[in-house]
Amino acid sequence: MITILLSTYNGEKYLKEQLESLLGQTEQGFIIIARDDASTDGTADILKEYAGKRPDKIFFKQNNANSGGAKHNFIDMMIAYKSDYTMLCDQDDVWLPDKIAKTLGKTREMEKAFGKDEPLLVHTDLRVVDKDLNVINPSFKQAMNADYNKTRLRDQLIQNTLTGCAVMYNKALGELILEKPRYMVMHDWWLILTASAFGKVGHINDQTILYRQHGGNMIGAKDVRKLGYKLNKLKHVDEIKEAISITYKQAESFLEVFKDRLSNEQKVLLTQYISIPKMPKWKKWQTVLRLKTFKNGFSRNIAYFIFI
Repeated sequence: MITILLSTYNGEKYLKEQLESLLGQTEQGFIIIARDDASTDGTADILKEYAGKRPDKIFFKQNNANSGGAKHNFIDMMIAYKSDYTMLCDQDDVWLPDKIAKTLGKTREMEKAFGKDEPLLVHTDLRVVDKDLNVINPSFKQAMNADYNKTRLRDQLIQNTLTGCAVMYNKALGELILEKPRYMVMHDWWLILTASAFGKVGHINDQTILYRQHGGNMIGAKDVRKLGYKLNKLKHVDEIKEAISITYKQAESFLEVFKDRLSNEQKVLLTQYISIPKMPKWKKWQTVLRLKTFKNGFSRNIAYFIFI
């Protein structure tokens, strides 16, 4: 069985379109667990309506108080619900009809290669669209200059390559998400860190989602290849430094949660990575080169070495 975890908060504007895209999937072996994060608009009413129409498919829960953001609502659900296969769903996108089928096919292919007991994660590319579903960029992967082949723990420590709404993970990986970390940047980043440390990460180059950009996105999709984007980033040096700093906090939290499961080599990697902020500049560079914790792309790494 596939369980789709849908996190909602004040999403009435686009939610029906998303729900219809889920119910229109070519693969129907799934249920939807929708947890609303104390919305103040009509989101909960929409979910109750759909759950009433499709009690076999949609199960509605509502938080008594806001959890503090989508990442908290998602991780709470990921801890609470375990399934043969789990997918994460945002409230404002549209899933293309064969998204589940394609992702499940790749996951089962990996299970044949590595076994069902191996923690497995599969993710896909996305098609970036505006609020009316007009295409902004046909490939999120290309716009972000992402390398989906970077699947080692050292790769994911410094840069997340997973978009949560594009993921499927198996039960073996889900069983590793057992507690809420003291700190995480995002739930999807935490998930791929776990998969890269203890299992295997696979991907599909096909775009399976219309990834809607409407101004209210918590995390948007920018074309990082454009000069304008790079120049704008340089105007916000504090943001660049903070984006690097939070990776150390997350790595420290990861070490705390999984200290009894990590290999000695992984513990050394994390311990040395966490210690980077306390080092003089020359030693920071030396340590990054030794650990090979590089970002993807020349300009990203130049900024990384300047502001580390």
